[in-house]
Amino acid sequence: MADCQMRFSRKNPVFAFHFFLFISVFCSLARLCSAAYTLAQGQSMPDGETLVSDGQDFELGFFSPENSTSRFVGIWYRNIPVKTYTWVANRESPISDKAGVLTIGSDGNLVVLNGNKSLVWSSNASGVSENSTAILNEKGNLILSSSDSVGDINKAYWQSFDNPTDTYLPGMRVVVNRAKGENPAFTSWKSDNNPSRGNYSLGLDPRGSPQIVIWEGSRRRWRSGPWNSQIFTGVPNMSSTLLYGFRLSNEDDDGNRYFTYVPFNTSDEMMFRIRWDGFEEQLRWEEDNNRWGVMQSQPASTNECELYNKCGNFSVCSSWESPICSCLEGFQPSHWDQWRERNWSGGCSRKTPLQCQRNSSEEDGFVGVKSVKLPDFADLLPPEGDADNCKERCLSNCTCTAYAYISGIGCLVWNGELLDVQHFTKGGSTLFIRLAHSDLGGGKSISTVLIVIIAIIGAALLGVFFCLAWRFKSKLKILPTSTPVAWLRNNEVPPLDARNSADISTELSGSVDLGIESSKVNGELPLFNFNFVAVATNNFSEENKLGQGGFGPVYKGMLPGGQEIAVKRLSRKSGQGVEEFKNEIILIAKLQHRNLVRLLGCCLEGEEKMLVYEYMPNKSLDSFLFDPEKQGLLDWRKRYAIIEGIARGLLYLHRDSRLRIIHRDLKASNILLDEDMNPKISDFGMARIFGGNQNEANTNRVVGTYGYMSPEYAMEGLFSVKSDVYSFGVLLLEIVSGRRNTSYRLTEYASLLGFAWHLWTEGKAMELVDPSMAETCTRNEALRCIQVGMLCVQDSPGYRPTMSSVVLMLESETANLPLPRQPTFTSMRGSVDTDFYSEGHDYASLNDLTVTMMVDGR
Repeated sequence: MADCQMRFSRKNPVFAFHFFLFISVFCSLARLCSAAYTLAQGQSMPDGETLVSDGQDFELGFFSPENSTSRFVGIWYRNIPVKTYTWVANRESPISDKAGVLTIGSDGNLVVLNGNKSLVWSSNASGVSENSTAILNEKGNLILSSSDSVGDINKAYWQSFDNPTDTYLPGMRVVVNRAKGENPAFTSWKSDNNPSRGNYSLGLDPRGSPQIVIWEGSRRRWRSGPWNSQIFTGVPNMSSTLLYGFRLSNEDDDGNRYFTYVPFNTSDEMMFRIRWDGFEEQLRWEEDNNRWGVMQSQPASTNECELYNKCGNFSVCSSWESPICSCLEGFQPSHWDQWRERNWSGGCSRKTPLQCQRNSSEEDGFVGVKSVKLPDFADLLPPEGDADNCKERCLSNCTCTAYAYISGIGCLVWNGELLDVQHFTKGGSTLFIRLAHSDLGGGKSISTVLIVIIAIIGAALLGVFFCLAWRFKSKLKILPTSTPVAWLRNNEVPPLDARNSADISTELSGSVDLGIESSKVNGELPLFNFNFVAVATNNFSEENKLGQGGFGPVYKGMLPGGQEIAVKRLSRKSGQGVEEFKNEIILIAKLQHRNLVRLLGCCLEGEEKMLVYEYMPNKSLDSFLFDPEKQGLLDWRKRYAIIEGIARGLLYLHRDSRLRIIHRDLKASNILLDEDMNPKISDFGMARIFGGNQNEANTNRVVGTYGYMSPEYAMEGLFSVKSDVYSFGVLLLEIVSGRRNTSYRLTEYASLLGFAWHLWTEGKAMELVDPSMAETCTRNEALRCIQVGMLCVQDSPGYRPTMSSVVLMLESETANLPLPRQPTFTSMRGSVDTDFYSEGHDYASLNDLTVTMMVDGR
């Protein structure tokens, strides 16, 4: 046969060459297809060779992190182009060259040796037989067992899933054992390119009901709240049926229980990871985007309340309130001076000692606090009875400060201080805090005679006060109490007393009363005097000026207590007059929502008309969105949160507030951003109140901003809640694209809406997404936002969704969205563009145009 082959090759040398080349390639492919996934006693895997799991999903071998020459043994996803390491062996002992070897040592343990054959790392398992084998299974678990039970995790000597680094994969088991205490199972990398042990760890605290904890060193950084057999109660947006598949096993003979995770879709590539900077992420591979999508991140980077015990002991943190920290009922700041400076580390202390602490005959009671993350360090009492029994068991123990009865957990009690309480807008649990009888409003009764005497004396003193105020009112530098109410009723501006119109610098040279007048506008809004506002804004100095609008300038100020404010001072030349000013006061004074800017008071003195708002440190959305240097700060998660916040604010105006309100001037410059980049709708000067059954109104005075006005409003003067929906759609597309609607006015598309429709019909909608956030954008969410935006800007109001439908479409991944119709109305064209627009600027909110001028269009 060999002789035949020799003769054959001599007669056909070219054919022989191709034949042997084919055999070589075939053999190489065969070796590749049957790549080894086991390493037996006596075998070695040098640097450059790898083990591949049976399902071809994971690979084990030597690697170097980006920008590093150090060599580590690790496991990574094999078929994902973004190199993602799930486990590292010698993370504390890197090899400096490529002479390393992974093998099974003489004692049967897995070992990593350097070029000098020195031991770098060992599995260090006990009771290992000399005849052992390592296998990389289809879940990415490296298992060391005897040759007779290869891959059997129940008979494994050692496995990487029991010795993880920074990553939790589906199929892992994390031990929960009350006797052994906290289990920081996962430790972060030291940096993005250094897999050695970092500063952060992630694991489980078994006390009470188990909870996930992130530690920074030995100090807590974040925790999930207790497990209730479905979700972690301190993560209110956690779904128990769709996105999460956590399970806690029953206790075994050793007192161990195990947390496991099974994805809802088992074909998904998914993992949890504690990042080097202390954030835990749930990641899912997005094949379409060719990237890891972040499904969940803890603690939320935009929410200070997620940080452990942000407000100190016996306090509660509410991210939507200002300030975010407040004491629990029955408690007060431990250090008032620090509290006023927003240093909350000292926490709060009890106002009145408990009954057993002061030998009182008055029994303690409980006050309930709803929708909170339960405090840390809870103790689980043995199951006995119901919630009432839980209450009695806490009351019978002098050290018990609070209790909660949670379905799926049972009776939790807290002995001592209450730490890390966070208030949620939805979800959470109810905590019952133990208070002294007097702090429950149950102090000693006062006799009826004494009450009558106090009432008579109070009425007499009040009468004397008003008589003196009336007699000496001409000497006061404030308006009489009746003035603002009459002004609102009669729509008149009170005349300015000449004695009060002296130069402001002279007024400020003497002592100034920094108080608020006792009167309130419309019975609800505090009225500030002029001197008070002048002092707060440093006499309206240029250094304090925040900006200039069509209404006039806005100044930054500070109240005596340290609270920062923004003062909108209506210019005498402003297009906005008394009507708009009065309208804004009446409307916003009645509105309370986390996504609406809060009006703190107003000033009405002579021709001075000012509104005092809470200060928004990040100013308006347009200052970020349309600034090439700043728009990169708005990643996709921030923009999506802003979109949802604006939608919820509009839903409140249209449906949930005491008044049904149409804003009529929704645009990027009227969306303010607080310190956490939470959006707040502002500027209600153009808003209108609707009756309960009113759906549409007509006006012959069209107000608003070009580019955001709906066609029926701009051309016919008709406005409704659907007018705001149209403006929201324009704003949504601007947020996604990072471009103004008017920036396309001189192009063939005429507006951003026309360009968006063109991309939509061409199947290229993702090209609309702002390139500055392309790396952080989630494709499905972006496409859903674009489709919602296109639905909102349809020409006919009847085709546009309501804000309740918009919120549902944005927040539900399973909602079926209808197909949008082409928007033919694309803002103003022709000479209107050149007359009323300047690239990159918003003009004043008030456009005093008649309907005929708008229809004419020119």
